[in-house]
Amino acid sequence: MAVTRQVKEEALKKANDIFANAQSAVFVHFSGIEGEEVRNMRAKMKEEGVGYNVIKKTLIKKAAENSSVEGELPVLDGEIALAYSETDATAPARLVKEFAKSTGDKVEIVGGIFEGKFQNKEEMMEIANIPSLDVLRGMFVNVINSPIQRMAIALGQIAEKKA
Repeated sequence: MAVTRQVKEEALKKANDIFANAQSAVFVHFSGIEGEEVRNMRAKMKEEGVGYNVIKKTLIKKAAENSSVEGELPVLDGEIALAYSETDATAPARLVKEFAKSTGDKVEIVGGIFEGKFQNKEEMMEIANIPSLDVLRGMFVNVINSPIQRMAIALGQIAEKKA
């Protein structure tokens, strides 16, 4: 079935919005993924505030040319989708990486946009390794709490020796 001009214009508008407004976006190569896996992936992404759209590469390239994103667009081979977020900059890359593991690499990161610059696959994989904001907050609280805990343990041991 041929894609109408109106559908292409809507897809181009969506791509332009993603390039202009998203904190980060990931170019996702997918192949051989089953419908149920896609539904599960989209549902999980929606819970995390991440959008996922399949957009033609020619429209992605056109949106990239019209955007203010710096650098060079990564090579986009095969079927490409965009995972993006306007709130959490690391969520799209992190979630795509999780699904790549669970689907046996039917999904992979081929590049992306982070902090207004095009990133290659390796740079996006590094971003994917950054924990979520809630996990980072928990880690920070543990760092703050650690000296207090150690002091309490030391005072408890001193009290036991004197008793």
